[in-house]
Amino acid sequence: METGYQYRKRRVALDRSREFRFGEGKISAYASVALGLLCLLAVLAYRYPAYLTTIELRQAYDAEFLQQILKYGMYFSLFLGALTFVLNRHKRLGACGIGLTLAGFALGGYDIPVGPVEPVRMSLGVDWLILAFLGSVGVFMTLEKLFPKYRNQVILRSEWSLDLFYFCFNHLMISAILIYANFHASHFHWALSESVQVAVQSMPVWLQVVLIILCADFVLYWEHRLYHEVRWLWPVHAVHHSVEQMDWLAGSRGHFVQVFSERAMVMIPLYLLGADKAALDIYVTFAALQAVLIHSNVNLRFGPLKYLLVTPQFHHWHHSSEKPAIDTNYSAHTVIFDRIFKTYHMPDKHWPAEYGTTVRLPRGFVGQLFYPLRKWLQP
Repeated sequence: METGYQYRKRRVALDRSREFRFGEGKISAYASVALGLLCLLAVLAYRYPAYLTTIELRQAYDAEFLQQILKYGMYFSLFLGALTFVLNRHKRLGACGIGLTLAGFALGGYDIPVGPVEPVRMSLGVDWLILAFLGSVGVFMTLEKLFPKYRNQVILRSEWSLDLFYFCFNHLMISAILIYANFHASHFHWALSESVQVAVQSMPVWLQVVLIILCADFVLYWEHRLYHEVRWLWPVHAVHHSVEQMDWLAGSRGHFVQVFSERAMVMIPLYLLGADKAALDIYVTFAALQAVLIHSNVNLRFGPLKYLLVTPQFHHWHHSSEKPAIDTNYSAHTVIFDRIFKTYHMPDKHWPAEYGTTVRLPRGFVGQLFYPLRKWLQP
């Protein structure tokens, strides 16, 4: 930790033009569009399950039960859309939400028969996108409103639509990511040890989870560090660091090269350990929740856990463009490896005043997609 550095408080001005306020129709309008689109996607997933749902996730949920949730979602979207006309505000968005929902009804609504699905190798993870979005909004947006670090930061903050696009793109590509990650990990079959896997499987599930977290964290630490400290890799990772306002959606921004490589690298220790499915499921759930939480705009107190686990404050410092924080806090799950390898930065009483990269990146998806190529081709 750099001594003598003058830490500053971050100032966030309230953007009233983007703020949600009760009674203005904006909340119901956006909610109607969001629900209408999600419902339409869900209907399409029920109609074409082989191509729009993921095999692994489909085995984990009750499709008939979720149809009942879909039913209420569709009627709620219609109600919220109609409310914009009652309030006489944001009627175009309300009409859009109603139109999307009616299109869902026209395609079969919530009465499409559920039956066996013939698996295909490649599909879009529409079911994963819907469930992840609803879960993230329900949990993390609620936390950000109840325990905000920056109270003036609005939900529709600058570049929220860009990060929503990244969120959708990366979740839709989940099947391709899993296929690539499993294919990559299978190249390490030569390192498989039956005795190691038997020993791991003989452990209690909780101990297997701890072992998975530590092994995955070690791999992710060094992969993350290489993205920062190897010059030709940094332009890829810089896309993720170009976020200048942190919230639950900010962690979704990431170049597809990084997203694929991260998933592939973390699959190696999971593949070699051969842990029980229950332990793997617990780890995947823990990792997914933590990845969103640490980017969130929350001011939660973690007590002694902050000296063991990666928390929002710790990871926010990783995203800071302030000098003491640059190239620090690489860990994904625990702070252990940052402490061991001297990359730990955590001033207890301070949060970053600035986020983003020291050199500003293009602000659109296409510009960020080709940013690494442009940097590599520069003389």
